[in-house]
Amino acid sequence: MDQKRPKFSRRTLLSKSAQAAAFAAMVSPCSPLLAASSRWFKIGIIDGMLRKNGDPTVFDMAKQIGLDGVQVDLQKPEQVRRLCQPDLQKAYLEAARRTGLEVASLCISLFWQAPLKSDPRAAPWLSDCVDICKALGLRVVLIPCFDLEPSKAGDSERFAAAIKGVAAKAEKQGVVLGLENWLSAEDNLRVIECVGSPAVKVYYDVGNSTDKGRDVCKEIRLLGKSICEFHAKDNGYMLGQGRIDFKKVRQAMDDIQYSGWIQIEAAAPHGMIPDYTADCKYLKRLFPRTL
Repeated sequence: MDQKRPKFSRRTLLSKSAQAAAFAAMVSPCSPLLAASSRWFKIGIIDGMLRKNGDPTVFDMAKQIGLDGVQVDLQKPEQVRRLCQPDLQKAYLEAARRTGLEVASLCISLFWQAPLKSDPRAAPWLSDCVDICKALGLRVVLIPCFDLEPSKAGDSERFAAAIKGVAAKAEKQGVVLGLENWLSAEDNLRVIECVGSPAVKVYYDVGNSTDKGRDVCKEIRLLGKSICEFHAKDNGYMLGQGRIDFKKVRQAMDDIQYSGWIQIEAAAPHGMIPDYTADCKYLKRLFPRTL
């Protein structure tokens, strides 16, 4: 059963446009994520890829590899509770400052086991993560939502009902909620439209889409400004040695004027340090710090 796209009146569309413009104005001074000028790229990595999940010393290893920052992943409820505490927030910020790196963004892998759509505990955790982003100066939190099935009647509406309250809070605090899943670009746009908040965007993983047989570059161009950040992986391959042509990915990013973080989530068949160092160098050649 095909899901029909919601219909909006002219007044509603104008209201949504104004809402999106206000949100863009809020986040753009702090993050070039939505800015049209002065584009940049930075390369980070999920802390768990370095086997340092929940450990601020991950920044030392990230610096050794040559990365610009780290995406902090919350895999357990207690990690959310701990990172709400100022002492651990301070530890992360001090580790980033000491190494000259950045806390890039937040990921809530916990939602693999407790999906936002169906687990009543998830929305309060997400709300806490918006507060964490605010405290750490972050603008993106990744929400895994691989249980989304927008082709099923009522599925997008259930997800929208679960996320809308936190999305309103995120709007006020200038935080973007990035949805990562296996959906097509078209289905992702339908889900975003159903939620109806400028704070909800797509966290695009080029490996996920390639696994599903989709045209990554076509999807990037279709999603455009609805993309908030990228994951870079290619199944079991090191980056640039597998199925994905990252030069073409760069061209697609240029076409949508993307500016922001690219987080490594790739395989390391020869060892973490040598492989992620090579991945980092490869990406930095294609995606330089300043353009």
